[in-house]
Amino acid sequence: MQQSVYISQEELDEELTIDLKKIIFALWSRKILISKVFLAIFLCFVVLTFISPKKYVINSDLYINKANNTNMMEINPYAIEELGGVGGGMTALMAGGSGTLINELELMQSPLVIDKVIRENNLVYKKKWGIIPNKKEGEYISTAAFLGKGKNPSFENKKGTNVITIEYKSKDPELAYNVVNSIINNYVELHKQLNSEKSKSDKKVIEAEYNKAKSALNTKLNSAGGLPEQALATSGNMSAMSAFSKSAQQAMANIKGQVIQGQKSRAAITEEAEKVAALSSKLEWAKMVDELSDSSKVLVLKEPQKLRDFEYSSPKLFTNILLGIVFGAIASIFAVIFAESLDKKLTYSMLGDKVIYNLEEDFSDLKLLLLANADKFINIVTFEDIPNNIFSRFENIRNINFIKADISNEFVNSIANSNKVILIASVGKTNSKLYKQIKSMLNEMNKTILCETLV
Repeated sequence: MQQSVYISQEELDEELTIDLKKIIFALWSRKILISKVFLAIFLCFVVLTFISPKKYVINSDLYINKANNTNMMEINPYAIEELGGVGGGMTALMAGGSGTLINELELMQSPLVIDKVIRENNLVYKKKWGIIPNKKEGEYISTAAFLGKGKNPSFENKKGTNVITIEYKSKDPELAYNVVNSIINNYVELHKQLNSEKSKSDKKVIEAEYNKAKSALNTKLNSAGGLPEQALATSGNMSAMSAFSKSAQQAMANIKGQVIQGQKSRAAITEEAEKVAALSSKLEWAKMVDELSDSSKVLVLKEPQKLRDFEYSSPKLFTNILLGIVFGAIASIFAVIFAESLDKKLTYSMLGDKVIYNLEEDFSDLKLLLLANADKFINIVTFEDIPNNIFSRFENIRNINFIKADISNEFVNSIANSNKVILIASVGKTNSKLYKQIKSMLNEMNKTILCETLV
């Protein structure tokens, strides 16, 4: 059976109460420690700006012209194929081929490009952290090792565009420039190679078909026979004689057969000639594409620029100043907490919830508390001597008794006769261990501590 627990609003408010005054006093009492820790951390970050290795970032923007200057299939045989990869068929063609350039990014990061970049820039395995031997030391790094987690170098397709940004970060500005430049050059060469192979393959197939058709046409021209249709028009007399002579009839039949044979030969020749003409046109087109294949679909919008020594991207002084402020503040807070918990003298964090922070200035608050408990016998436990000018103010108060804090039977017997207790101590002077022991003892004896007062 599930039981519901009711928590009153007063208890909830009590749990959430934060004594800001205590926190402020605790921080103020540690102002020297806070200043030292904060300045040490802050100066470390500032100094790091000047002693840390400088990192240089080189980037370049590439526009990938996916239709090679036109979307017409008659001019670019690769337009439909590549646009189909983005949107599929005419949908992509109408949309202009916009979208993520997944295929281009894969080509750009393929070993066909990256391996050449690695060799051109002599990127080899070195000792780990410059001291630990590496079994692969001196060998060219792999494509996977070079690309790493995709952060350096980075390849990003700008959303909604056909632009790819290449970026490389290095401690050596010359190396960063050369790597980006190598990626671009080898990627462009790969495109030219792919286009050239496609066009040469198309040209070879069409040229073979053209030669076959031309050979067939020549064969038909050489074997052509029969008579032209005009031969029937000139055989009028023979046609008239065929009504009376069998030999004339036979001659007319032969002429008609020759004319029909001639018509068939001309039809076959015309068909072959049209085929040859069509293949000839395609062959000329294939030759033009072959010539165009040496061009690239890549347009460098932003060329990589060589940087000078002072044009580094990190570390930045302003950023390190902000980091120094943030981490200095955090370190100072931890230093205060650490010091408060380990201090051998009483600290503000060791005090309870009801505290009078200055007995001399706030004596009226203590007096009001004593008058409110006039019917109770109260022991005032002192850890430090009370100044005479303050002690004299207690003369007219009858329900109190002063007792020195101590771990003894006398102290226990004195406390046993009281109803409530007030503690008087001094931050930075009172022994913290004794203070905790006395509070623990009072708690075990079920004695209520009215307040903790500081002198």
